[in-house]
Amino acid sequence: MTEVALDTATPHAPSVIRLLLEKIGVAYREVPEHLALPAASRVQAVLLDDEIGALMVLFPQSQLLDLKRLEELTGRTLTAVPLARLKQMLDKHHLKTLPAIPALTSSPCQYEKSLLDNETVLIQSGETGVLLEIGHTAFKKMLAKASASSFGLEVTSIRPNLDRPGDDSKEITQAVQAFTARRIQKRLEETIEIPPLADTAQKIIKLRVDPNASTDDITGVVETDPALAAQVVSWAASPYYASPGKIRSVEDAIVRVLGFDLVINLALGLALGKTLSLPKDHPQQVTPYWQQSIYTAAVIEGLTRAMPRAERPEAGLTYLAGLLHNFGYLLLAHVFPPHFSLICRHLEVNPHLCHSYIEQHLLGISREQIGAWLMKLWDMPDELSTALRFQHDPSYDGEYAAYPNLVCLSVRLLRSRGIGSGPQDEIPDALLDRLGLTRDKAEEVVNKVLEAEALLRELALQFQSPH
Repeated sequence: MTEVALDTATPHAPSVIRLLLEKIGVAYREVPEHLALPAASRVQAVLLDDEIGALMVLFPQSQLLDLKRLEELTGRTLTAVPLARLKQMLDKHHLKTLPAIPALTSSPCQYEKSLLDNETVLIQSGETGVLLEIGHTAFKKMLAKASASSFGLEVTSIRPNLDRPGDDSKEITQAVQAFTARRIQKRLEETIEIPPLADTAQKIIKLRVDPNASTDDITGVVETDPALAAQVVSWAASPYYASPGKIRSVEDAIVRVLGFDLVINLALGLALGKTLSLPKDHPQQVTPYWQQSIYTAAVIEGLTRAMPRAERPEAGLTYLAGLLHNFGYLLLAHVFPPHFSLICRHLEVNPHLCHSYIEQHLLGISREQIGAWLMKLWDMPDELSTALRFQHDPSYDGEYAAYPNLVCLSVRLLRSRGIGSGPQDEIPDALLDRLGLTRDKAEEVVNKVLEAEALLRELALQFQSPH
């Protein structure tokens, strides 16, 4: 009895794939999926299309699919098939992922010829957690009707600036020079048309650094901005905070439910968020901007509380770092509007890569660099610009390390639960050790946050009100 139960609990390749491979005479071995498998032998399959029709494209996960190169090769302007259509196709075959099997679709197939340098390749089975290992000869047989060409770019040749913040200003200037026809003015902040900080945000920043600031002070600032006041009140009244009785005023919201620290950082996050509008274009498979921000802030809030008391950074600032961690994304859309669309299309066809490789390849800078630079320009706390700048470096151990480390951990925990975009990355023991957290404790925090997922989504909607 136990054996049967265990067997059904182990995922296998869907029967439709097993039968198809049997029919075309391809031998395979089922392999559990894990992060340590070599990217060069893992095949990424994407379905692209244009007005001519669909095209299946296969390439190793050690490469970035360059749509411009593909366009030069095929003479076609291809983009990722809309998610709804892809889902319809997968659902028809009861598949959860797209296997790299050309015979599965009636569309032609183009593959990166370097795939045939491998003795064996690993392809998606159609079931999450299970890959199929296929030998060179059998894989070549599968590709008999497909066209070989070279359109991938080795990820190792793209070097995002992860750890040289001193070069950010120069690199941002170079990127702007490359992408704007205007003459570059002497001062970077004049070149990039960044909207000035709203009065409300400026007042809140002053209060943040004033040790004598009181509830009355923050209530006064929030009440002068009717939209912000309404949001703070509805935030406090949200079922997420389960406050007893009715919330009748901003003061009520601060004193009875949210507290000074949370309100000041929440109000600042809202005020900054409203400075730049959400881009109309975005990658298809993306968690809505504010939803991702609220989830990350909520996980960081829980992780900060779970840290040993003596090592805890300032809770309000870690929450704010979570709210603003992806602010550079809004800024890229604002500064490089025509090229932002190109970034979105490349993110869609390279789901196996972190956005920093795509942004580095297309622009020469990343959203983390430009986001951290703006925080400095706006005189935000150094902890915040450090959090944005080094959030993807799990080994960052410099000044204010707890802030980027907490963002890094939160983003990776949420990614492992399907929230956010890009690949799933391992959570190194050293990262947890630096924060004084155990793996179990971190998982417990994210579980607790996701139990309130529906309520958090509702909170995120309040940020998405029109500008």
